[in-house]
Amino acid sequence: MRRLWEPQRKTTTFKQSSEEKDRWILELLEKGGQGSSFSFNPEHPVSKPLDVAWGKGLCVACKGGKFLCGKTRCPLLVRANFYLKTMPLINSLDLDGASPPSVFIGRIGYPYVYAGPMVPPLHEDTSLMDIPELWFGKPMDEIVGFRSMLVRGMHPVHVRRFEEAGRIMEQTRELALSVDSVDVELALKKPPRRSLILDDDVQPFGPSAPVRDLRVGNARWDHQMEKAFYDTDLKAVDAVRGLYSNNVLVTKIQRAFSVGAFGIEQNRRLVPTRWSITAVDDILSKGLREKVKTCPEINEYRVYESRYLDNIFEVLMLPQAWSYEAMEAWYPGTIWNPSGQNILIYSDWEGYEERTTYAEIGGCYYAARLAVCELLEKERRQATVIVLREAHPGYIMPVGVWQVRENVRNAMRQTPYKFKTFDEALARISSQFQIPLSRWIQNSRLLQDALYQKKLTEYFKLA
Repeated sequence: MRRLWEPQRKTTTFKQSSEEKDRWILELLEKGGQGSSFSFNPEHPVSKPLDVAWGKGLCVACKGGKFLCGKTRCPLLVRANFYLKTMPLINSLDLDGASPPSVFIGRIGYPYVYAGPMVPPLHEDTSLMDIPELWFGKPMDEIVGFRSMLVRGMHPVHVRRFEEAGRIMEQTRELALSVDSVDVELALKKPPRRSLILDDDVQPFGPSAPVRDLRVGNARWDHQMEKAFYDTDLKAVDAVRGLYSNNVLVTKIQRAFSVGAFGIEQNRRLVPTRWSITAVDDILSKGLREKVKTCPEINEYRVYESRYLDNIFEVLMLPQAWSYEAMEAWYPGTIWNPSGQNILIYSDWEGYEERTTYAEIGGCYYAARLAVCELLEKERRQATVIVLREAHPGYIMPVGVWQVRENVRNAMRQTPYKFKTFDEALARISSQFQIPLSRWIQNSRLLQDALYQKKLTEYFKLA
């Protein structure tokens, strides 16, 4: 598989925690700087000092006001806005609130990781805070607000020996399998860390701290989830697909998968949250894809469209046997092209046979594949599918691969544009994108195949 651009996703950071060096961001917030929408009190005890992890880039020179990165808003100040709204609500080492439910399994130090609950300092129905399937259409600020309000508890554990990690891990797993929001009492060893990361690779998140004790209220489990958990002879792949076929939300399956709730008993392990999301998307889309490949091909060219968070998605379906490609174009000033001068395009693809390597563009590849396979399986049809995405500077920070899955799902819900010829379908896509069609073709394996590769049937016609 071809990689057209290797994004520099790792950023070396160092911390400066003196109040004087961090004063610029506090002053911006106090004055109602760009991205700030609340009355910030610099005298509040939890508001200073504010630890800032500086990354490579233009943030220090820009200080949130010059937009040197090319983004339409400063992501740092948007994060800081909600972060400093949350901190005044956490005024001791004891925190209680209604978890959505939500848990987080880290990946740093694998196989030794930090696992624990995510709890907001709120006593209400918080379930929406961790159901991305219901977030489509919501503004960036609301999504950042959901994530920033969740306080992450951290408990050290070995991924294969989580049964030995004690009651905190047991309670975390029980929380992960809950259907509704659950009351949680969280005792912390130290105050939650107050730091902001100036790095586009970091999704919005709330403060975190090591857990001293954890108590979970009465949690109600989904019957199907409970059945899969107690069936220690059921393979994890079969558990995931069985739950999905019984209409359990993908997010809830991913959460349970991450805490080692599925699989043969001796093979169960914790899976870092970031990996579990992609693993479940991959497992589900593979199962659907194999069904799709037994179905007849569509008989027209289709174009599906969706727009959200300054991302433009065009999904092209060709009346051919199954193959799939995901392409992403990042404008200067966007997450993976923060200081570039040109638009960067990269892609991954697969033919009729299963690919044998992990897609280098990451979880977005599998999230989009799941969405298109859902529609084709529902229609009992197969097609060659190309998902094209333009990410513009208004997409100021990463919010997770759910955005790709739900954007493509939204496209699949729309009535497609149908065409008799390939050229007509390409013309429609060209009219929606700012990037010339020639650039997409230049960087696409499947578009080139469709345009330039002769098929055996053409030789039969000549004969």
